[in-house]
Amino acid sequence: MTQRVVIPHVSRIEGHAQITIDLDDNGQVVDARLHVTQLRGFEKFTEGRPFYEMPSITARICGICPVSHLLASVKACDMIMAVQVPEPAYKLRELLHYAQFVQSHALSFFHLSAPDLVLGMDSDPASRNVFGLAEKYPDLAKDGIALRRIGQHTIELLAGQRVHPSWTVPGGVNKALSADTRDEILKDIPQALAIARRALTTCKVLCENFPEEIKTFSSLPTLYAGLSNDREELKIYDGQLRFRRPDGTLAAVLNNPKDYADLIGEAALSDSYLKAPFFKPAGYPDGIYRVGPLARLNAAKSYGTPAADAELEEFRQFFGVMPQSAFLNHYARLIEIVWSLENMQRLLDDPIILDKNVRAHAEVNQSEGVGIIEAPRGILIHHYKVNESGAITWANLIVATGHNNLAMNYGVKQVAQHFIRDGQVSEGVLNRVCAVIRAYDPCLSCSTHANGRPAVQIDIRRSDGSLLKSLNTSDIP
Repeated sequence: MTQRVVIPHVSRIEGHAQITIDLDDNGQVVDARLHVTQLRGFEKFTEGRPFYEMPSITARICGICPVSHLLASVKACDMIMAVQVPEPAYKLRELLHYAQFVQSHALSFFHLSAPDLVLGMDSDPASRNVFGLAEKYPDLAKDGIALRRIGQHTIELLAGQRVHPSWTVPGGVNKALSADTRDEILKDIPQALAIARRALTTCKVLCENFPEEIKTFSSLPTLYAGLSNDREELKIYDGQLRFRRPDGTLAAVLNNPKDYADLIGEAALSDSYLKAPFFKPAGYPDGIYRVGPLARLNAAKSYGTPAADAELEEFRQFFGVMPQSAFLNHYARLIEIVWSLENMQRLLDDPIILDKNVRAHAEVNQSEGVGIIEAPRGILIHHYKVNESGAITWANLIVATGHNNLAMNYGVKQVAQHFIRDGQVSEGVLNRVCAVIRAYDPCLSCSTHANGRPAVQIDIRRSDGSLLKSLNTSDIP
């Protein structure tokens, strides 16, 4: 008779999830699963709304990465209007997005994952948090706060608000950048770069302390997906979507966003509200692919900026050209912060960034629009269909964490099987099972979307844990 270990709440992530681990009579792990227990219905309740409201509506999906949803949404709306966004507005959108990467990655590394990495996976859970980190390593905690502040302050300076700004609109942005604002953003970049470099130095040392975690955190060979340009340099706002095999060869390239469904399928799971996208040519469930910092690093050949590429070369010297472990997302995030800051400097040094021509105006010219960008956590897709008056008739969102669903499930099972022996389950082991999820920095509030009603299994158990009855919501009229 199997035993079940339940982690009812995965801590230090955005959203709600639980993990179940099933042990056989010998105390060996036979299965482990991630269950996302919340449901958001944005695709359905936006139906009937004017398409131009979608950016402000979908930004409310999340308070951590609203800028990402804004940008994916406005790109879909640009396509519906069939307009070319003015170059200054295009660059301002990019600038906003790089600032979003800085603040989001700073939150993930310093606030959510550093307690595990710096204090230790087996440290006292009562102090294994950002407060315990601040008490023992105050300078590191202060760096995290300062770096995130710089990213958020840049967003506020550009868009007027740190969270859910309305500055980014279909056709461009609604206000040009002033020289004074440009200069205020520029003055923060040297401090931000210094913090990012210190964090990278720390991370390189920390990686030496976690050989078992690097070996077992979702270290399966999968496809990787990310945006890059013709030179195969990483891009986050625009570019070709490349799928690369674990041996480094190219599996597919998506040039037209409207054709994404030729490559990406979506499966509904019986035990989670999180859909499971898969690489359609390989089928389900074999078509596992990953997105996010490590996947971007694997899908592209370079970052295209000097400091980030120097860091990438050192990274690949240690871990290879196509490393597989999700643990290395932490390292890749810090390189992306350096890369984002370099790009912010580049954009702000371009005189056209101050041009006043920042918005194109048009009505509905196409019945469908697809916006694809890189969010901090990976590929984000917004797909809308509208009627003649521009009202939404159908919407689909494929969010970064969803792309990683199959890989995260593999990861929790791999970690559980490696660290649990003879039924001995310590708190530190369970923390490692959660830590593999934190390595992906999931945003579950963003990702739990469904077309129609997902088939979710409900288990009713007795007080001793034995199963009394199972219900499947697909069977309920």
